[in-house]
Amino acid sequence: MTQLRVRWLGRVPYSDADALQRGLHENSRDDYLLLLEHPHVYTLGTTASLEHVLTPPATVGAELVRTDRGGDVTYHGPGQLVGYPIITLPEWRDGMRDVVAYVRQLETTLIAALADFGVHAGRRDRLTGVWVGDAKVAALGVKVARGRTRHGFALNVDPDLAMFDHIVPCGIRDKGVTSLRRLLGADAPDMATVVDVVTRHFAAAFGYTDVERQDISVSRHAEQRMDMFSVPRTPDEGPVRLLGRLADAGVDVPEADPAFRRPEWMRVRADLGTGYRQTKKLMRSLDLHTVCEEAGCPNIYECWADRTATFMILGERCTRACGFCLVDTRKPLPLDTAEPARVADAVATLGLAHAVVTSVARDDLDDGGAVGFAATIRAIRARTPSTTIEVLIPDCKGDADALDVIFAARPDVLNHNLETVVRLQRAARPSAGYARSLALLARAKHAGLVAKSGLILGMGETEPEVRGALADLRAVGVDIVTMGQYLRPSMQHLPVVRWWHPDEFAELGRYAESLGFAHVEAGPLVRSSYHAKRAADATALTTPALNHSAVGA
Repeated sequence: MTQLRVRWLGRVPYSDADALQRGLHENSRDDYLLLLEHPHVYTLGTTASLEHVLTPPATVGAELVRTDRGGDVTYHGPGQLVGYPIITLPEWRDGMRDVVAYVRQLETTLIAALADFGVHAGRRDRLTGVWVGDAKVAALGVKVARGRTRHGFALNVDPDLAMFDHIVPCGIRDKGVTSLRRLLGADAPDMATVVDVVTRHFAAAFGYTDVERQDISVSRHAEQRMDMFSVPRTPDEGPVRLLGRLADAGVDVPEADPAFRRPEWMRVRADLGTGYRQTKKLMRSLDLHTVCEEAGCPNIYECWADRTATFMILGERCTRACGFCLVDTRKPLPLDTAEPARVADAVATLGLAHAVVTSVARDDLDDGGAVGFAATIRAIRARTPSTTIEVLIPDCKGDADALDVIFAARPDVLNHNLETVVRLQRAARPSAGYARSLALLARAKHAGLVAKSGLILGMGETEPEVRGALADLRAVGVDIVTMGQYLRPSMQHLPVVRWWHPDEFAELGRYAESLGFAHVEAGPLVRSSYHAKRAADATALTTPALNHSAVGA
């Protein structure tokens, strides 16, 4: 039987979840069950009537989104468990799939799960969904294309039921809605328990015996995330907050050993030779920033001696405070409109065949800095047309229009780092999201770009979790992947929980190869831009989807 990959993703904006579904549907044959909550949103199915939207959604703090699922209008919001199966249905006859039977299996899953909580639920003739009397407790809406499913179900655990008053739910005027909280009162289960029970019954209903599951950690510090400007860490606040997030994620941080020294394989010899000095002089003369310096990359001596660097645009101050990153988090300065031309000058002076451009996160900008990336790509192409260009971008807060600005500039490689496994996302980068990053990469692949991503290891992840993250990256179409050891930039950052051995990196690299990545770089000192040209060459840029692989140290 096929393996089922279950991902409990927490709260995910509808557009990110939709892009993630599409990415899994387009690029993978693996079976997935995505479980999540949405912020307030009303969705219109293919048979929906706008007459069934009774109140302008914006006036009640909700979005309105048209979808390609079946059905009419419904509501999604916090306290509602949404399930999106992306699975391959068995053939019914003449290559067709029995969609009605699939919907009935979904209903069976939810009816059985509700029974575990003492709720007697059932079906109603000609009314899709799961009902308790005359009230719907779970809505269903699906789409099946090329034998694969999208969309799914929404089970009311404890949502604000008043949000349903602003629509005619599912277009049914004479029926109501209910929830586990309304039915069971104080005995209602929490969301985590419902996720467990629904997962178990879904696997049973669809015959899965091999279930690989990963869950996001819901941190008690989640409300402290910085959506705009971050603040400098005080000497004691940073470690306390970060250690609390790690504890929430179930990470047991080892006691600090004052006598500890880095493993031999993590020691780098400083080479301050002619190539390094010339590269540094050029960066200073053009007033440019590099991630090599700002993030304390251990490979700076090797790369700069070889006259290569990763340019960091949009300033040197980041609006986020990721737990692993050294970049300055003070309030950013205004954009420098002459910066793209200076980057292009540096690329030409260094004679780069492959240029890598990254940036700080700029959540203070409406487009997250997308226009700056596009301008830099154009400037490099105008100055050195033969140079291939790789961009390592932030998530632009998931704004599809902003991302399209970057995609339209057609970088040769579109890189966005997943950074860590799903469980540690909120500990390591509380202003980002696992689903959002996968959705961004899926969008890039759909746009016809070579997609690249990376993981840093050593913050408390396990090997099965790393393998799951690699599988997720490949499932949304990522072509190139990097893996390297986390190094703590300062005592104000996340501690190193584990030092991964070079042999372990090699084994993970072989696993990544087996998944079909076009190129793999895996090793303790590997960083996202390490051997970037070699990776780009391996993908044969004119033919993004290849089947060969290479593992780098």
